[in-house]
Amino acid sequence: MAMPPKPWPTGLVETIEPLVRRVLAPNGSPFTYTGTQTYLVGTREGLAVIDPGPDLAEHLAALIAAIDGAPVLAIACTHTHRDHSPAAAPLAALTGAPVIGCAPLSITSDEPRADAPFDQDYAPDRVLQDGESIRGPGWTLTAIATPGHTSNHLCFALEESGALFTGDHVMGWSTSVVSPPDGDMADYLASLERLYEREDRIYYPAHGPAVTKPRQLVRGMIGHRRQREKQILRLLDGVAQPIGSLVPLMYKSVPEALWSAAAQSVKAHLIDLEQRGLVTRMEDVWTTNA
Repeated sequence: MAMPPKPWPTGLVETIEPLVRRVLAPNGSPFTYTGTQTYLVGTREGLAVIDPGPDLAEHLAALIAAIDGAPVLAIACTHTHRDHSPAAAPLAALTGAPVIGCAPLSITSDEPRADAPFDQDYAPDRVLQDGESIRGPGWTLTAIATPGHTSNHLCFALEESGALFTGDHVMGWSTSVVSPPDGDMADYLASLERLYEREDRIYYPAHGPAVTKPRQLVRGMIGHRRQREKQILRLLDGVAQPIGSLVPLMYKSVPEALWSAAAQSVKAHLIDLEQRGLVTRMEDVWTTNA
């Protein structure tokens, strides 16, 4: 999806349905689209803040203005990439709200990463398990475990309206980067299958427009990943190759500046195929099994 023309509505409060408002952070990039969308769920009597975003003074000021003195009952993070969770701590300090949501995550691998680095300072007051809920006056947010993009990724279902806040797991503008060692393609596909079985009315991702035909999009995303699998197996059939040789062949229509991210998803596919006994690697070179 092409980037929309500027100016983007950073810092503005947009009401998108009766219980949901949105504030866009000023961190647009090729990996974040127009920026991280922070969602405020609830009413003047009490609300939750989903994905508070990057720790930027301008964004925090916009969130405080949007909250406008209402009680903040929870600050909920879908995962701990640095464009999602760093504002949780300063927002908690300003509002007195607890940080409730995904588990903390520590990445010890020295492998280069193409996606946003993790927020090492994230420290939740309470970790939500799959199926647990946060409640406020007239609203209920239920955690749906969706590992894959990251191992600690959660979506949040707004039970009263049928909306699902999908973080980076499902986005309408782009597929998610699945970046090993923490990103896992098998988990990602299983999580997509789980969402496909649900009946959510609409998705609100952390980046990009709302998804108004959720199951149709998820079905297409699963098909896209299966096609990538087949493409990898076809390219490796009788020709051992490193990932660096596969990416230009698989992503001809993608700007070269994004190939490093694409390489991470190719690697995630290869690890999944290796675990299923379909490919073998020797150092950095991969080949199909006979």
